[in-house]
Amino acid sequence: MQNRLLAALPPDDYGLLAPHITHVDLERGRLLHDPGDRIEVVYFPHDGVISLLTLMNNGAAIECAAVGYEGAVGLSAASAPRTSLSRAMVQTPCRCARIGSSQLHDAWLKSSRIREMVDRHSEALLGHMAQSAACNALHTVEARFCRWLLTCDDRISTHTVALTQEFVADMLGVQRTTVTAVARALQARGFIRYRRGVIDIVDREGLHGAACECYGVVRRHYERLLLPMEAGG
Repeated sequence: MQNRLLAALPPDDYGLLAPHITHVDLERGRLLHDPGDRIEVVYFPHDGVISLLTLMNNGAAIECAAVGYEGAVGLSAASAPRTSLSRAMVQTPCRCARIGSSQLHDAWLKSSRIREMVDRHSEALLGHMAQSAACNALHTVEARFCRWLLTCDDRISTHTVALTQEFVADMLGVQRTTVTAVARALQARGFIRYRRGVIDIVDREGLHGAACECYGVVRRHYERLLLPMEAGG
């Protein structure tokens, strides 16, 4: 996989970024920034998932967006200095291109295509977060868990998702015992194989049928906004 935002840039525009880009492998559980942190580095995933989490004063957290090869983390810092509004944490092992926000800002000033990239991604991410808010309030844990597994499966190169119950519980805003019960139910239906710390996706179509509508809504939203960039429009 290759990051779609970077791949969609014409060579001259990408050339403004290339000298400042480095590639890193980020381990699961790596904290990239917390709310209030100044965004110094922007990450463009190639393969893997980075979760954006909304935090409460009591330490509770819930995922508001999952970023993979279709997007970037911290991209709003391209236009001006920013502080993070959410916690960004690596959800699955992740290969990323990264660039300093100041270098990205310099390129943003010079390139209308980079400015378009930032604007389109910001709109897609806002739509993603809005859909997540509705999903977390209105849909069952099982439907959200299926949606979440499909989201991961789209963004990694295998059908095996390595994670802990605690991590999934944070993503979904539920207790670990609830995660265990839902995972066992999905395994009984033949959709997944579940063992401690690992989920194998066995029947993607089954998961798709059990997932809520938000999976398709968010996916179509990114396609609608980002495909014109890839087509050069």
